[in-house]
Amino acid sequence: MTATSTHSPTNDSTPTHDMLPADGPGADSASQRAAGAAPPPQKDGRFLARMKDKALRYIDYDPLVVEAASVTETVKRAVAGDPRRGVAAYLSRLFPFTKWILHYNLKWLTGDLIAGITVGMVLVPQAMSYAKIATLPLEYGLYSSFVGVCVYALFATSKDVTIGPVAVMSLEVSRVIRHVQDSDGGEIYTAPEIATCLAFLCGIIVLGIGLLRLGWLIEFIPSPSIAGFMTGSALNIAAGQVPALLGYSSKLNTRASTYKVIIDTLKHLPDTQRDAAYGLSGLLFLYLARWSLTRLERRARNPVVKRIAFFAVTLRTAFVIIFLTLFSWVYLRDKSRPYPISILGNVPSGFQHMGQPKLPTDLMSRIAPQLPVSTIILLLEHIAIGKSFARINNYKIDPNQELVAIGVSNLVGTLFNAYPATGSFSRSALKSKAGVRTPLAGWATAVCVVVALYALSGAFFWIPSSALAAVIIHAVLDLIASPRQVYAFWKVSPLECVIFIIAVFVSVFATIEVGIYTSVGCSVALLLYRIARPRGAFLGRVRLRPDVAPRPPTPTEKETGGSGSVSPVSPVLHRDVYLPLLPDGVRNPLVQVDAPPPGVIVYRFEESFLFPNASFYADVILDFAKKHTRSGHNYDGVPTGDRPWNDPGELPWRKNKGARTPEQEAEAEKPLLRAVVFDMSSCSNIDTTSVQNIVDLKNSLERYSGTQVQFHFASILSPYIKRALLAGGFGTGKGWSGDERALEIAPVVQSGMEPVMTEAAKRHQRTHFQRRIPASPAPGTPQKYGGDGDEERKERLDEASSSDLGSSGDERPRRDGVNEADLEAALGDVAQRAPHMQGDMWAHQFPSADGMHLEAPVVSNLFPRFHLDLTSAVAAAVGKADW
Repeated sequence: MTATSTHSPTNDSTPTHDMLPADGPGADSASQRAAGAAPPPQKDGRFLARMKDKALRYIDYDPLVVEAASVTETVKRAVAGDPRRGVAAYLSRLFPFTKWILHYNLKWLTGDLIAGITVGMVLVPQAMSYAKIATLPLEYGLYSSFVGVCVYALFATSKDVTIGPVAVMSLEVSRVIRHVQDSDGGEIYTAPEIATCLAFLCGIIVLGIGLLRLGWLIEFIPSPSIAGFMTGSALNIAAGQVPALLGYSSKLNTRASTYKVIIDTLKHLPDTQRDAAYGLSGLLFLYLARWSLTRLERRARNPVVKRIAFFAVTLRTAFVIIFLTLFSWVYLRDKSRPYPISILGNVPSGFQHMGQPKLPTDLMSRIAPQLPVSTIILLLEHIAIGKSFARINNYKIDPNQELVAIGVSNLVGTLFNAYPATGSFSRSALKSKAGVRTPLAGWATAVCVVVALYALSGAFFWIPSSALAAVIIHAVLDLIASPRQVYAFWKVSPLECVIFIIAVFVSVFATIEVGIYTSVGCSVALLLYRIARPRGAFLGRVRLRPDVAPRPPTPTEKETGGSGSVSPVSPVLHRDVYLPLLPDGVRNPLVQVDAPPPGVIVYRFEESFLFPNASFYADVILDFAKKHTRSGHNYDGVPTGDRPWNDPGELPWRKNKGARTPEQEAEAEKPLLRAVVFDMSSCSNIDTTSVQNIVDLKNSLERYSGTQVQFHFASILSPYIKRALLAGGFGTGKGWSGDERALEIAPVVQSGMEPVMTEAAKRHQRTHFQRRIPASPAPGTPQKYGGDGDEERKERLDEASSSDLGSSGDERPRRDGVNEADLEAALGDVAQRAPHMQGDMWAHQFPSADGMHLEAPVVSNLFPRFHLDLTSAVAAAVGKADW
C-alpha cells in the first residue's frame, strides 16, 4: 500500500511527503534544498541507516536467528544486579568464619576442645613420621601441622577436615628434593629450603585457582584415577618403610621404584637388626588394638563403654609411641653411642627456623617442572576428603574456598619454613567421630603441637625409628584400595577399573609422577573417546496401555458360553514411548519395539553434538539410511561409462548379465528415505562444526534418495541450539526448496554461503512462522468462527491462500489473511493448492498421482522444524498422529 493510494492515515502509521501540509516541515525542507542549503541532520541518519542495512545484508544478518537466542539479553542477565553487592558477596565468601563465629557457644567449645585435643595427640607422632618420609628433620613436620590447623580455621567451609602433613604429599616432597639436589648445581640447596619453596609455589598456584573460581577443573580427574595413584603411592611408602622397620634402611635405596625396593628388602632380610623387635611389636599392637577395640565399640550396649573404646582406638598411635619410647629409654639410658637401635636423636625445641624464607629464582626454576604433580596431589586429596565428610555430616563445602584455604595455609607456612600441607583423611575421620562442632577445633590441635614442640622435645630423643616406621606403615596401608572397592569399579565401569589397575602398575614399576600422569592421561583419553564415539540409538515405538479389568459376563453370555470383555464405556488410554530398536536398551522379551514407517528414521543423540563427534554421528545416520533405504537413482541398463565411479555396476564378464541377484531384489524392495527425526533431549550443546555436518548429511541423504528429505528436531534443550539450527537453514526455508544450493556454515571451499530463497520457500517460511493461536478479539466483539461465521472463515482462508500462492511478488503476509485466521485450515488449503510443496497428505492422495505410493509417508507441509516432544515430531514426519 502506498501513500497516494489511500486517504486514510490509519492504514499506514508513517505519513509520506505527499500527505504533509504545504507549510509544514516538508515545505521547509524543500525550500532549503532549492536554496542549496546544507542537508538537515536527519539525512545523515538516513545515510547511516542505509549503510547499516547494507552491512547487515552483506554478512547475511537474519533477525529470525538472532532473536532465537539473543546474546545481548544473555549478557544483560549475566551482569544484572548491583556490582557492589557482587563484590561484597565475593569478599564475604573469602572469610566463612564470619557467618558462624558470632553464634559460638559453650557446647560448641566443649566439642571442639575434645576433638581438637584428640587429633593433636595423633598428629604429633604422625607429623614427625611424615617429615621422615619427606627426608626432612622431624621438627618441620610439626611446623607444617601448626600452621595448617591454625590458618585453615579462618578460611574453611568444612568443620571436619584437618590440614597438615600427609603421606602422599610427603613422598612427593622427597621426590622433588631428590630431583633438585641431583640436578647440576642443585646440591647447594638444602632439603628444608627446597620444601619451603615448593610450599610457596604450590600455595600461589592453588590460591590463584581458588580466587578465580576454577575449582571445577579438578572434576576432570575421576575417582578410579585418584584411587589408582593413591594405592601406588601407599605401596611405595610402605615398601620404603619396611627396611626402617627391620633396621637396615641404610643398606639400600628406599627411594627407588617400588618393585626394586621390594626386591632389595627381601635380599637384605638376613641383615635384620634389633630394631625389628620395636617395629614389629608396635605394628602388631596397632592392628590388634584396632581390631579388638573396634569390635568392642560396635558390640557394646553401654554408651560409656562405647565412648571409652572409641577414644582408645583413636589414641592407639599415641599409646604405641609412648610405650615404645619408654622401653627405648629404659634399654638405652645406660649405654653409650652408637646405640644398638636407631633413635630419632635431638629435636630442636620451639620454632627455631622461623623467619623469612629463601626463595631464589634459580631454585624456583628447578622446581617448576615438578609443580603439576605436586599441585594435583595437593588439590585432589583435600577436595575429595572435604566432599566425603560434607555428604556424611549433611553440609556443603565450597571447593573454590577450600582451595583458597589451602593456598593461604601454605603461603603462611613458608614463614615457619613448613613444607606443603593438605587435608588428611585419617585425622579428618578422627575429628569427625570425636564430635567436632566448628573449624575452630583446629586451634586446640595447634596448642597440642606447640606444647609438644616446647615441652616434649627432650622425650622425642628416645623415640625408636622403627616405631615411626610402624606408624607410617599402619597409616598408609589404609590408603590401598580394597578388593571390594576394585570390584566395585569393575561392576560400574570396566574401563575405569582398567585405568585404576594401569595407574597402580605404573606407580609400582616406574614412579609416582609417571603414575599420576598416566592415570590422568588415561582418564582424559577415555572422556574424549566417549565424547567422540557416543553410542546414540535408532528408536522405535512402544505403545503402553493400562491394565483394564474385564467386566463380568452377562447372563446371555453365560448361557451361550461367552466370556466377559473390556467394558465398552471404559476408554483404553495409551501413551507412546520411544526405545532403541536394537536390544541393547530393552532386555525384556515381552516388550515389542515397532520400527517407524518405511522411509522414516528416528535417532537419539547420547552426547552433546560437538566437533569431536559431529562426523561420527553423521556417518552413523548416513550408513543406517543406506542400509535400510534404497537409492533414488536407477541405473538399470545404463552403460558403465555413464555410471558414477562408486557404483560401476556389474563386471563385464559376469554370467547371466542383467539378471537381478537376491541382493538387488532385496535392495529394490527397500523404501525411499523421506524424513529424519532427531531426539535432542540428551543434547545440551551444539557448535558450528556439528551444524555443518547436519547440513552435509541432509545434502548427502537427498542426493542418495533423489528427493527432499525432511529433518525434524524434538525436545531442544537450549535456545542456542535452536539458534544454531536456524543459522544452518533448518526451520527457515533457506536453501531447502527444490534444486537450490544448500546454505553452508563452515565450508572448506568458499561457496554456498549465500542464502537462497525462492518464492515457494518464502511462502513456506511465512506460513511456518505464523501464530498458531489467533489474536484474542476485543471485548464485546462477536465470534467469527462457528455457525454462520464458517462462511466468512472460508472466504478469508481462500483469500489468504490465493494471495500467498499468487505471483504478485508481495512478500509481506496479509494483515487480514493467514495471520488472524485459523492456521491449520490455511495450511491444509495451501497443501491442496500446492502439492509440490509436500502437503500434509499421503502421496497417493496427490492430485493426478498415479497409483498408491505406500513407501512415501506424509511429511509436514512446513519446512524442517522444531517440536516440543518426540511424539509430535514423529507424527509430523509420518504425516498422521497414529501409525
